[in-house]
Parts: sequence; structure tokens; C-alpha cells
Amino acid sequence: MSGHGTPIPMTSRKCGPLKGEAHVPGDKSISHRSLILGALAVGETRITGLLEGEDVLDTAKAMRSFGATVTDHGGGEWSVQGVGVGGLMEPDHVIDCGNSGTGVRLIMGAAATCPITVTYTGDASLNGRPMGRVTDPLALFGTKAYGREGGRLPMMLVGAEMPVPVTYTVPVPSAQVKSAVLLAGLGAPGQTVVIEKEATRDHTERMLQGFGAELTVEETDEGRKITLTGQPNLKPQTIVVPRDPSSAAFPVCAAIITPGSDVLVPNIGLNPTRAGLFTSLQEMGADLTYENIREEGGEPVADLRAKFSPDLKGIAVPPARAASMIDEYPVLSVVAAFADGVTDMQGVKELRVKESDRIDAMATGLRAAGVTVDEGEDWWKVTGLGHGNVPGGATVESHLDHRIAMAFIVMGMATQEPMSVDDGSPIATSFPIFEDLMANLGAQIMRSNS
Repeated sequence: MSGHGTPIPMTSRKCGPLKGEAHVPGDKSISHRSLILGALAVGETRITGLLEGEDVLDTAKAMRSFGATVTDHGGGEWSVQGVGVGGLMEPDHVIDCGNSGTGVRLIMGAAATCPITVTYTGDASLNGRPMGRVTDPLALFGTKAYGREGGRLPMMLVGAEMPVPVTYTVPVPSAQVKSAVLLAGLGAPGQTVVIEKEATRDHTERMLQGFGAELTVEETDEGRKITLTGQPNLKPQTIVVPRDPSSAAFPVCAAIITPGSDVLVPNIGLNPTRAGLFTSLQEMGADLTYENIREEGGEPVADLRAKFSPDLKGIAVPPARAASMIDEYPVLSVVAAFADGVTDMQGVKELRVKESDRIDAMATGLRAAGVTVDEGEDWWKVTGLGHGNVPGGATVESHLDHRIAMAFIVMGMATQEPMSVDDGSPIATSFPIFEDLMANLGAQIMRSNS
């Protein structure tokens, strides 16, 4: 489990042009949801292109513990024989979700309206993250939660025996919270309503509709109103998982800051609630284009071509864009270091409660590499030094956070001196082929203990 084993220090140094195709793993968000909704359907769901990182594999193990039959057929081909809405069995052991906030919060939602008792835990990073934002709305259904001080894992949830439908306004933009409430709503009679003032990634809504749930979405004066009719008979699906835009961010950004690079990243999901990074990069002047735009499984998909972009400019990233790129701010801040001028990122307080406090982790590492960073509770600004002018030469802490580790490894590909991270092992949670993929493009990444 990430964070439980021996740290793997890694170093990245200036390299030649990155060239070729980067076949990144399947989308993590869709992979989690495919397994969970497959377990809640009646019959066999077939999944192609599942992300086989530790986070998703932990969700697969969890669904087996709840009574679903989850089979790995090899090559990213999986099947789930579901038990139906309300059919989850009480596990006979603790559910360990590793490093995955998405996994644990969505699983909590799915089990919250079943009359079962479940104990959840994770690695050191996950056990430090707040769960009250999920357990508070789940309590409205009748679920009871018993955890550590501050609403942290390990935590026991006692499912509602007589669940009631809920109307809930999400207080901060969070696809995890929204999804947990909707999944809990599957087990409650009547209509559960979720209102979000700012739209977040909508994979759960799209996939619920695909599995046959009665779900409507409308824009109202209060915000985006999602209405779900509970206790449906979900129908099994055949799901082709698009490639993960959050993983694509790393080879794309590496190409943009590394001289002479030209990298094609095929089959990337371009759901509008996920594509904020690519919009921001284009606004900065990045040579980033979409090719072969199409739709697969209800999700927009394209091939991304990223080329070295020597004349990047700092921009103001609007707060309204934060939800569509919340996981990509770490690597965006790396690109910002190579731009001219200030990149101003506002409305990003959610970054402080991710796998780590990502604002603090990135600010500390960027400063150690010679970059000026200003920060507040809900914002941060990176003052870029322009292409070729970023010193580097630092060793930074990853804080058991895969995206922090990968962001600084990307940075080292274009800094004057190498960049190192104290522990690259968390990368396996979301992007297990990261090192090989980047090496095949031409990157110079070394494990310090090898």
C-alpha cells in the first residue's frame, strides 16, 4: 500500500526533446465509478481500459468484500457481477482504501443506505483527511459515523436501516461529496436532490443515467439541481474507460516546458468538467491542440498534441475554473514557473485538504527551486522566471501525494539543476507506468536507491 512501504527517492534532470506517443492509463474517476455502479447493478458489467493503479484496485477489493464478483481478465479487461441496489453485504473485515479519497468517499455513500456496519481505513495520508464533509450529509439519510477526532479515519459507519430521501446543497465544490450523496440516494425511497452552486465533474450523473437510473439535471437560481429517484434496478453496462486527463497533464506539461518536444497523448477524456487545465495552458500560450475529436461512451474524447512552448505568459486562472482542474494545479504551477509574469490561482482552498496540503507542498518545493510564490488560504501566485531561467537543484517532500511527486519530476526536465523528491512511491496509486512512459519519451528519471 502506498505510504506503507519503503520510500523511493527519485531524481529528474534536464533532458533532450520529448518525442512520441504517451498512452496514459484509464481515467481514475470513471474507473472507480465503473466498479461501484457495476456492483450495484443486477447482472454482469464489462469494463475495458480500467486504470489498474493501487487506488482503483483497492476499490475493486472493496466491492468484492461487499459481495460483488469482480474479475480481472487481464489487459485492462474486467467484469463485475453486481448484487443490486441495497444488496451490499456486510464485510467481514476493515475496508482499506489506501490513498484514495475518491474511493473511500464514494464507497461510504454506496453503503450508507444499506443496513450494514462497515469500518474504513487508509494510509497515513488518507487517515489525515477530513471525512465530515461526507459523513455529515450521509447522516441526513440516517447513517451514523464513529471516527477519530476531527472526523478522520479509521471510521465506522452504521448504515441507515430506514433511509429517507435527502435534499442537500453542497457547501463547497466537491464531486466526491456530490457523488457520495447521490450513491446513498440510490438506496433511499423517493427523490434525493443535490444542489451544487458550482458545477463539478459529472461522471457520476452520466454513469448513473447510463446504468438506467432516473436522474435529471437542471440549472436553477440556486445552482445546478440534480434529482435522483431512489431504489432503481440498475442495468449492467459495457464501459470503455477513456484515458485520464489528470494523468495526461504530466506528459503534456513536460512537453510544453522541454525544448524541442512534440508529444501526442491519444484518447483523452475531455469532459468539460475536467478540461480546465488544457484551457489554462492554451491561455498561457502553450502549443496544445486537439485532434480527432469524438465521443465514446457518452464522454467527449480527443487526441492531445503538446509541443514545446518557449513564450509562455502568466495568467489569472478564474475561480470558476477551479473545480474542472483541481487536481492539476500542482503541475500548472510548475509550468507557471517557466512562464513570464505572474500566474494567479484563486478559489483553490480545496487544495489544502487533498492527499496533502497541495498549496503548501508546491509553494515550499517551488521556493526551494528558486521560484517566488505568494499564498493565502484560498489562493496562490507563482512568479515565473521564463524559459531556461528556473534554477532547480532542490529535494522536496512529496507528502505521500502522487501529484506532488510527479509535478516536481516534470519540473526537473527543464530546470538548470536536477530536481529530486524524497518519495516517488505514491505515484503507483494513480499512474503506475509513469516512469516507463516518460522514459520512452526521452525523460531522465532515476531512482536514487537503485
